[in-house]
Amino acid sequence: MKILLLEDDFTLSKEIVSFFDSKSFQCYPFYDGSLLVKKYKPNDYDLIILDINVPGKNGIEVCKAIRELDKKTPIIMLTAFSEIEDKLTSFEYGADDYLVKPFHFQELFARVNSLLRRKETPQQVQQKIVIQDLEIFETEMKVFRAGEEIKLTPKEFKLLLTLANANGNILSKQFIADKLWDYHIETNQNTIEVYINFLRKKIDKDHPVKLIHTKIGYGYYLNEFE
Repeated sequence: MKILLLEDDFTLSKEIVSFFDSKSFQCYPFYDGSLLVKKYKPNDYDLIILDINVPGKNGIEVCKAIRELDKKTPIIMLTAFSEIEDKLTSFEYGADDYLVKPFHFQELFARVNSLLRRKETPQQVQQKIVIQDLEIFETEMKVFRAGEEIKLTPKEFKLLLTLANANGNILSKQFIADKLWDYHIETNQNTIEVYINFLRKKIDKDHPVKLIHTKIGYGYYLNEFE
């Protein structure tokens, strides 16, 4: 399951991402509402969590903008205030639930699961990701390029899947490290580069169209276009 998170408190955001990762959910954080709206594509995520008080567009404005594009993906609003007007406005603009800070992560998780049970979308049954001539079968943990199977280690597969699920967005080394490793990236700064090179040799070698790209100073992304 893929969750989109808008939360400008870096510490809380990282804790939420880590919590959902422990539940085998993939959580993609944003810190600015305007940037999220600019990047948002319908049906990319299974659920959305929006803090109201964030830079750029606030969470309510983001909720309204998303609902103009996407009527189905569940949205949970987060706020440090329990003002009834905020709740009513959030529901008016299409939010499905509302949670006041501070909250227990288990309560948030229960609400997420409740909304996901009510939602049936292609993402929940979709088991294959296709990018150009690359096919990734998540359940079977198999990968094909131009019809030929590519053997990956479990760590290589998880790295490829993480890049693929980012929908062409750039992922930093730190984000990848937090997803795939239990230690801080600074303890072994070359590890991510090594695994990216492993993937490039297996995924892109002998193919004219390269799919794994580096944005110098930012990170890595998977796309048929540079």
